[in-house]
Amino acid sequence: MGQSESVLILGGTGQAGTGAAALLRQWHPALPLTIAGRDIERARRVADGLGAATAANIDLRRGDLGLPADRRYSAVVAALWDDRLHGLRFAQHRGLPYLSISSGLVDIAPEVVAGAQRANAAPILVASHYCAGAVVLAALHSARQFDRIDAIRISAVLDELDTGGPAGIADLQRWSTATTAGLVRRDGVFTWVNGPDAQADVRRTDGTDLPGRSIAILDVTSLALATDAPDVRFDFAVGESAGRRRGEPASFEVRIDLEGAGPGGAPIRRSRYLVHPAGQRPMTATGIALGVERLLGLRGEAVAPGIHTPETLLDPAYAVERMAETGAYFIGAPGDS
Repeated sequence: MGQSESVLILGGTGQAGTGAAALLRQWHPALPLTIAGRDIERARRVADGLGAATAANIDLRRGDLGLPADRRYSAVVAALWDDRLHGLRFAQHRGLPYLSISSGLVDIAPEVVAGAQRANAAPILVASHYCAGAVVLAALHSARQFDRIDAIRISAVLDELDTGGPAGIADLQRWSTATTAGLVRRDGVFTWVNGPDAQADVRRTDGTDLPGRSIAILDVTSLALATDAPDVRFDFAVGESAGRRRGEPASFEVRIDLEGAGPGGAPIRRSRYLVHPAGQRPMTATGIALGVERLLGLRGEAVAPGIHTPETLLDPAYAVERMAETGAYFIGAPGDS
């Protein structure tokens, strides 16, 4: 990768984009970055604060994104919904790695088909998981002591004051419009659930419950297929986080419950919370930055063209180390053994 080739971050002025850019700058001080957004002045402010970064004005309605034809890039990151797939096509035409975070389980079909039709064009990292795959990687890290996984339940609380900027709020609205059903794996079968079957209480770290429900999210498919667990569920609640209930900033909290067997077949259960006192933004930023680092070959071997997901490319132990550097930590939950 030449010094003139920068990582093009579409939506680089939003919460996810700016957070990921800051981490990439911290991890790789010389890595060129291009902060692309609709507000060029805001993009310039973000770029100036990073150093070794440039700003660009983008138009997602155009196939060339409105960018100069002579500019060269090393990767394309869609830190917003690439609704016309112009960012993906831009990357494919140039053979550049592409990462997306906003498609959601109900929106990935166009990305997957575009990747399949031009399978040798570029590596595509579908990272539209919760926090760009950070939770999947944390769960797989917790699963390392198991010889067999029988059940996985993820229970996430999103503080209503921590839903992200306008793009993040629009994502939540779009996903809820697409389906109110949740996707679970039950007895080895991926199953849609609705009504009472979809409802669940989500327990916060302070022991209080929020009404939640199963949602259709890629974490279910990634965890089920990575572990062969026959029962997987992701429950989600929006409300006041435990951090804010204590008078502190909105916190990020996800409970990870694993059941299965250890060496020799002894039954074990692992229940832990993954917590970040600063909310979901640093977790999402870490997920994106880990993906970009890997796609660029800054850690690990070069990534082959085709469709990839976070757990197929990233080492869970390394990912958890990076999360901890930003202030994330695990705490035990009732039922841990």
